[in-house]
Amino acid sequence: MTRVWEWNRPVTVREVLEDLQQERSIAYTTVMTVMDNLHQKGWVRREVEGRAYRYTAVSTRAAYAAALMNEAWSRSDNPAAALVAFFGMMSAEQREALRDAMRIVLPTLPEDGSAPDPGEAADDAEPESGR
Repeated sequence: MTRVWEWNRPVTVREVLEDLQQERSIAYTTVMTVMDNLHQKGWVRREVEGRAYRYTAVSTRAAYAAALMNEAWSRSDNPAAALVAFFGMMSAEQREALRDAMRIVLPTLPEDGSAPDPGEAADDAEPESGR
């Protein structure tokens, strides 16, 4: 998947093979099997071109990483503790990236990274339907 994401274009088994062979010895059939498995799992789509397939990533690397994180988090028996442990592992740069992402999702998040005032969120909410 790394090659498919890095190149950001449709790739053939032969292209991936030649690139991988710069680092290690690997058989064409091994790369073909892996690409077929990725297709079967829905991670890449493929189109016939001549006698070969061209493979394209179905999602971005970021979307894939987010799905993995969400899956791991949702499997935890204590999601809050898992998040605290995960945040504790983050570097300063990663925490800053998290704050930036939170500002995109929650535009009212203060610049200093502190939590927004819960009253502000309630003021912005739509009135209940009276049920």
